[in-house]
Amino acid sequence: MDSFIFFLISIVISLCFCFTLQAHVLPSSNSNNPFPEEAHPTKSGYLPVATTSSSAIFYALYETQNSTLPLSRTPLLIWLQGGPGTSSMIGNLYEVGPWRITESITLEPNPGAWNRFFGVLFLDNPIGTGFSIASSPQEIPTNQEGISKHLYVAITTFLRLDPVYKHRPIYIVGQSYGGKYASTTGNYILKRNAQLHASKRVNLVGVAIGNGIIEAVTQSRTQPANAYYVGLINERQKIRLAQIGNWSEATTAWGRLQGKLQNMSGLATLYDYTRKDHLYHYQDWINQFMNIAEVKKALGVNESQVFKVSSNDIRAAFRGDIMKSVKFRVEGLLRSNAIRVLLYQGQYDLIAGPVQTEAWVNTMKWEGIVEYVNAERKIWKVNGELAGYVQQWKSLTNVVVLGAGHLMPADQPLNAKAMIEDWVLQKGIFGNSPSFKF
Repeated sequence: MDSFIFFLISIVISLCFCFTLQAHVLPSSNSNNPFPEEAHPTKSGYLPVATTSSSAIFYALYETQNSTLPLSRTPLLIWLQGGPGTSSMIGNLYEVGPWRITESITLEPNPGAWNRFFGVLFLDNPIGTGFSIASSPQEIPTNQEGISKHLYVAITTFLRLDPVYKHRPIYIVGQSYGGKYASTTGNYILKRNAQLHASKRVNLVGVAIGNGIIEAVTQSRTQPANAYYVGLINERQKIRLAQIGNWSEATTAWGRLQGKLQNMSGLATLYDYTRKDHLYHYQDWINQFMNIAEVKKALGVNESQVFKVSSNDIRAAFRGDIMKSVKFRVEGLLRSNAIRVLLYQGQYDLIAGPVQTEAWVNTMKWEGIVEYVNAERKIWKVNGELAGYVQQWKSLTNVVVLGAGHLMPADQPLNAKAMIEDWVLQKGIFGNSPSFKF
């Protein structure tokens, strides 16, 4: 009965949206509007994921502020949050969008916004996440293959909204579990491009993965030693943690390991071992803001739709996918010799930080891996101040960002902005990758 009611409500909502491929016209603001007009996205609305379904992905586009290039040549960053089942409005309103949510449920300009030189497109993925519509629970994907097919349809539909978008350089950015979405969708785009005339291809140039959960079993096994060497547990506790879990039941073992590590260490969160408070207050702020009637109206969302920043139903649907490795997807991007790959991690993350990333990266099967492992790890500075470290070889770049946790752009907004701008534009330390230049 619940599924049938969900189905009926979804159909009604879908009809109310009438999500044609036209952008929603945003209304003027007034002094009492919690969502002033200057904070509205350039475009927002819905992108279908299949011709036979009313399911659709919600999007919000913030166009470039200061690009010196024609719009047709201005890079477009596509942001995918992780979870699974977490809305990309976190990336929008707390990390890299032009406006940032505050505790008072108001917006303030974000000095670390990523749309200074680029357009940034936020997608609530998969369907059923955030404001995205799943016409039935059965249509929600349960694996990366289903995700990549939906995202491909949504992205190509978006690129057809305006002829000027058609050949824009595309960079897919996936955070945390979104790294799985980004790497798999990148591979799917390459596969489809190979079947299409050049005029119909997606101009995918790069994939960036922030604090990515790419090979969860390998990454989890590093956590006891990582916690030990930063002084959070002693050697006896490290040994006990290392013995946890039957990894044939990996998802359960992963949860047990993280729970025991957090209890042993007394940390507020494993996503940033320097924090003394809980990490997720911003989620409550975003939930409140996105459920304001004026916000929904401005975004073209039906007022009856309830926004949830994170969906337990989506997470449950992906339980069987969580521990599956997508390292081979990253290898596929690198082997293509056509896609640049950026990996970045906040220093203080114990879930998918520098130690966890190095564990899977160094075992990749890629012809450049030996040179990458032996490449110099360079000191990276922003405005003369130490910001982190960069290691790169050909199309692979890895960045460790100091003073940050799992949500690196929120913790170090100015350094994150400098990183993405210089990597995309191949400037400074990011323009010196040996034997590789687009």
